[in-house]
Amino acid sequence: MIDNTLKEFESIRPFLPEELPAVYDRLLGDAQFCQVVEYLYPGVPLSVIAQQLHACKTNLDFQKTFMYPFIQQLMGKASKGYDMDATSIDNTQRYTFVSNHRDIVLDSALLDEMLVDCGFSTTCEIAIGDNLLKLPWVKDLVRVNKSFIVERGLPMRQMLVASKRLADYMHYAIGQKNENIWIAQREGRAKDSDDRTQSAILKMMTMGGEGSIVERLTALHIVPLSISYEFDPCDFLKAKEFQQRRDTADFHKGPMDDVISMKTGILGYKGRVHYHCAPCIDAWLQTLDPDMPKADMYDLIAAHIDEEIHRNYRLYPNNYMALDELNGRKDFADHYTDADRIAFDQYLAGQLAKIDLPDADEPFLRERLLTMYANPLRNHLAATR
Repeated sequence: MIDNTLKEFESIRPFLPEELPAVYDRLLGDAQFCQVVEYLYPGVPLSVIAQQLHACKTNLDFQKTFMYPFIQQLMGKASKGYDMDATSIDNTQRYTFVSNHRDIVLDSALLDEMLVDCGFSTTCEIAIGDNLLKLPWVKDLVRVNKSFIVERGLPMRQMLVASKRLADYMHYAIGQKNENIWIAQREGRAKDSDDRTQSAILKMMTMGGEGSIVERLTALHIVPLSISYEFDPCDFLKAKEFQQRRDTADFHKGPMDDVISMKTGILGYKGRVHYHCAPCIDAWLQTLDPDMPKADMYDLIAAHIDEEIHRNYRLYPNNYMALDELNGRKDFADHYTDADRIAFDQYLAGQLAKIDLPDADEPFLRERLLTMYANPLRNHLAATR
């Protein structure tokens, strides 16, 4: 039986274990889902996949059976290795991981895999925007995979109701379900990698729970999480969008743009990838002046999360080379070699060649690519002065 509390969240929460068999059957009856399965598991009969699905009695079973090995296999081909430093947190506790947003799909998928590797007994529930869930089978699949839905593009009054429901659900997931949560620090990815926490995300979180702002955020046990990619497979798509927005006043992304970004981000080469957990901010929150104006408090908390994320970036030769080129200097030459320089130039040329604009402004596009790789270093330097 589904209790009344869960009915309140029925439209946004992950599926419950008792709901999974019917969802599996619905997925297996979808022709497009079956095509994706056939692509991912060539030569494996659908009946075998169906049997494995129905053997998964919980969402975590599904993740360990399908997602965990998929991520390992994918990253074995698309990266030079990935790891997470979680030494500053306790793997017996539950947290809300607030991270910079590098990849639409993999930010949370990699976190799930590495939480298991770090000895957590569960993964995390994932905040995902409904703009990415246009296909019914995709919406089903992400809710099997422990995602909860962030409703977007609503009229103001409905948006307030949806935000309150989302906040209530996050507090319920941490406090009652004993789950971890992942949510990006902002809506959408930072196209130039200048990662900043939107105070609106924090305000939404405090629409749920009880007590003061500090008490409500403390109940969510926020951990700032830094995600560092050596190479961003979507960098050329982001640069292309910068020029499109520059040249076309009313530019809007097409219906397939997010799908292309998801596919590129998943399959593209990432080099080395590092996740780093800062300490949970609960103790720091207790040091804040409770009489501070609300707007100032939200801004201060967002700035603290940013500082922790920036401080814990893993920096690569690309970051140093990009900032040096933008500045026309060699301040960081001891962080890279001539071979690194040649390889990075070749990489940038290859990414620029992928940008299919009839009037591609190559100097502008190169500057945008360099800025994406320079900004993590700029922010790290500011945070560690």
